[in-house]
Amino acid sequence: MPLPRIAPSILSADFSRLGEEITAVTAAGADFIHVDVMDGHFVPNLTIGPLVVEAIRKSSPLPFDVHLMISPVDPFIDAFVKAGADILTVHPEAGPHLHRTLQAIRSAGAKPGVALNPATPVSAIESLIDDVDLILVMSVNPGFGGQAFIASQLKKIEAIRRLIDLSGRDVMLEVDGGVNAATAARAVSAGADVLVAGSAVFRGDPKSYASNIAALKGVKNQ
Repeated sequence: MPLPRIAPSILSADFSRLGEEITAVTAAGADFIHVDVMDGHFVPNLTIGPLVVEAIRKSSPLPFDVHLMISPVDPFIDAFVKAGADILTVHPEAGPHLHRTLQAIRSAGAKPGVALNPATPVSAIESLIDDVDLILVMSVNPGFGGQAFIASQLKKIEAIRRLIDLSGRDVMLEVDGGVNAATAARAVSAGADVLVAGSAVFRGDPKSYASNIAALKGVKNQ
């Protein structure tokens, strides 16, 4: 089984030195930079917008995996792509026409993704498997970091893995929420190949980030 790819969530980074933190996790072996965008409306928290994404883009050559927890989504697609987003992930509940939103993301030059909250069924994306490059399973309710992994989402990960495999497409299956060394192994066993982790990566000082990432990948003695 290939090692999972790791997408450190900058929500857990030190925002007073955000560029340095992103550079540090890049050097430590991260595969993506995960950016959580929240509007205080779709989810109960406020984070960052396109200006910050543009400012930190120069801190890493890694793909920027931008998770939009905002509503409406469509008016902001171009701004985030121009700011440097490589992947834009949206929620089915965030707008009336998910297929149109995914088309708009691809037309703007980014890879489209769909995020499923814990209560959102797999059926929400069954008819869209040919239109996405990433499916994100939220293993916590979105809005804040540091929550516990919801184990019932493992069955959802397994179901989506079957759906992806049947499609024959190269769709990334990402898991976000409560990811640590123990839950990472369970998510990967269920079929995940990309893991979003915040506090599990950014704990300790930057010298610890490489061993933190290695632990999430299941690599020993790093």
